[in-house]
Amino acid sequence: MLKIWENGVYVVDETSIIADEPASQQLLEKLTGGQPERERARQETITYAMLAAHNVSEDMENLKLRFDAVASHDITYVGIIQTLKASGLERFQLPYVLTNCHNSLCAVGGTINEDDHLYGLSAARKYGGIYVPAHLAVIHQYMREMMVGCGRMILGSDSHTRYGSLGAMGVGEGGPELVRQLLGETYNLNYPEVVAVYLTGTPRPGVGPQDVALALIGKVFHTGLANNRVLEFIGDGIDSLDIEFRNGVDVMTTETTCLSSIWRTDEKVREYYGIHGRPEDYRCLQPGPVAYYDALIHLDLSAVEPMIAMPFHPANTYTIREVQKNLDEVLHEVEMKARQGKDQPDTTFSLKSKVRDGRLYVDQGVIAGCAGGTYGNLCAAAEILSGKSIGAGNFSLSVYPASQPVNLALMENGSLAALMEAGATLRTAICGPCFGAGDVPANNGFSIRHTTRNFPNREGSKPGSGQMASVALMDARSIAATAANGGALTAATEMETVGELPPYTFHQEIYTKRVYAGFDKPQANESLVMGPNITEWPEISPLTRHLLLQVASVILDPVTTTDELIPSGEASSYRSNPLLLAEYTLSRRDPGYVARARQTLLLETERQQGKNPLLKNEALAALGREIKVLIPEVQLEEVGIGSLVAARKPGDGSAREQAASCQRILGGWANIANEYATRRYRSNVINWGMLPFLYPEELDFQVGQYLLIPEIDQALTEKRDTVKAYVLGQAGEQPVSSLQLKLPPLNEEERQIIRAGCLMNYYRDRLQK
Repeated sequence: MLKIWENGVYVVDETSIIADEPASQQLLEKLTGGQPERERARQETITYAMLAAHNVSEDMENLKLRFDAVASHDITYVGIIQTLKASGLERFQLPYVLTNCHNSLCAVGGTINEDDHLYGLSAARKYGGIYVPAHLAVIHQYMREMMVGCGRMILGSDSHTRYGSLGAMGVGEGGPELVRQLLGETYNLNYPEVVAVYLTGTPRPGVGPQDVALALIGKVFHTGLANNRVLEFIGDGIDSLDIEFRNGVDVMTTETTCLSSIWRTDEKVREYYGIHGRPEDYRCLQPGPVAYYDALIHLDLSAVEPMIAMPFHPANTYTIREVQKNLDEVLHEVEMKARQGKDQPDTTFSLKSKVRDGRLYVDQGVIAGCAGGTYGNLCAAAEILSGKSIGAGNFSLSVYPASQPVNLALMENGSLAALMEAGATLRTAICGPCFGAGDVPANNGFSIRHTTRNFPNREGSKPGSGQMASVALMDARSIAATAANGGALTAATEMETVGELPPYTFHQEIYTKRVYAGFDKPQANESLVMGPNITEWPEISPLTRHLLLQVASVILDPVTTTDELIPSGEASSYRSNPLLLAEYTLSRRDPGYVARARQTLLLETERQQGKNPLLKNEALAALGREIKVLIPEVQLEEVGIGSLVAARKPGDGSAREQAASCQRILGGWANIANEYATRRYRSNVINWGMLPFLYPEELDFQVGQYLLIPEIDQALTEKRDTVKAYVLGQAGEQPVSSLQLKLPPLNEEERQIIRAGCLMNYYRDRLQK
């Protein structure tokens, strides 16, 4: 089904794959009529042409990109606009789409959602933005329908910003990177490596886009093959896929940890833009006659089976057939993986309790969002469920069309009627099930979803309160087949399916009548409408000459997601109040973290007030004396006091900047990691003024230990790649030891941002000069 070339290949005329190795040179010369130059062939990829067109520097190795548009939703846009205000914003420099698809339901405990929405609309009026009201469309569906175009690049503050199947490169990043674009600055990165995804064959009936995506994710996530690279889809197999299918695969490429994706375009893409009233946005994109890729994944679509990603990661994949055949073995393996690396294994999580008469039964099905709630997926689900019943038992099924135009088209062709007659319930165009704010299962509930992620707590459970549920990812077709069997896990290939989509009519008038289209029409006199729980960012202090950092949390899980660093779900009701949101930091992974971090924050506050705790605090005086013995010339007044988080591989998943900003608000000054799971999390760490240390050894730090990092400001100035740190123990109680922390390559602007304390300070300082 899937074969990987890891060490580089030439693709000739998009038909022949030639490995970049001596044994293949004769064949390569025969096919190309000579010896192709590798660097020239690198420039024949679609990716190179896209990046070159958006690079405003003359250096293609060190890119400075300007995007064509940016987009964010109502978990992130308030913080972005508040940062823009503090940075001196006068108007949005490029089209900025503000959607309201995440916090669309009634709020509990925090900001009233409509307060955020009024704030967003007033910001769109004041600064010249595009505002999409709640329940109208999920962020990526609106961008597909109205904003993307072949050859464009879109930056979004959502990790699933992917529009490659429509000929546009989407990049998901934290809010500070959108701030930079909206202020007219650039997105800076080294030229990424490019991995070809060569598709061939035709999917069998009953196999859908989520099956193909999970087959890909399951093979490449653990190897890191796609990490921070661009996936470029080529091959004759693309021709067999309709655009809805391609979109469904493309949006899930985020879970490979790639930087972005791009597909070659064809007449089906042209037809898509024509249906959506934008024929001028089509361009033919394809690789050159001889293109070089740093790696290649060959995927035979005809060999893909219905897949399931078991809890708690999209890469924890099995075929449904494999689960059915080896049920006990698979469930035991999944339960053991769920407890891997956890300090206290959760005894409430049990999938084996879902087995009856040798079959696995699920409690809930959900088809939703940018991945699942598309026209093609819901038509296919309706076909399978037409004339059937999901039954009156425990199993439930809910569907969330991705936009009101999709909803209306499904009404017109009868698909919604078929789904509802079978017992499914209809929701609006929101992203709730993707991040724990919709269709929360009962305790120990097991939900199958065609959504984007199945991380712990993404379904809304609260392990700290004894509430634990789990999610598996599946394609809409197999979810419908399972629903038709009353919740017994079933592959869609076991059902009779046709697989042809009914014609689609796009009702653009829905957007014309409701979307505020204010780009390039700022109204400077407009006032921002701020509800009572919308607050400004607190003051962030700049970097000090030396740092004394207490280890506030050590996480030894193989991967730590952003949802564990700052939970989604009910915590996001405080998204517009940074101080209150920070109280949830690591709350579902290390509940003691906030209290520990706050202790060091209070000490730093005392230092800033002139009451240096290293001199005057009885508990820390011993540390102060220890520091003076180690480095006599250190002035204790120049030692900033803060906290750090140590984790093996933090930052997988969401682009939400709060995963870093909440640590910073609580006095965090650094992360120490074996590696960072994604570029976007590392960017968030830097943009919020924290040091992204790397440590290749085992993380044998102890909570409560102090690390002294002398002359850290000088280390940044001198562009050192390592710094020396002293482990002081707790208040000098343990013998001193030292270690070397690595600083990854930082450009000059990143170093200045860390010195300033955060991106917001950096821009404010520039304005004042």
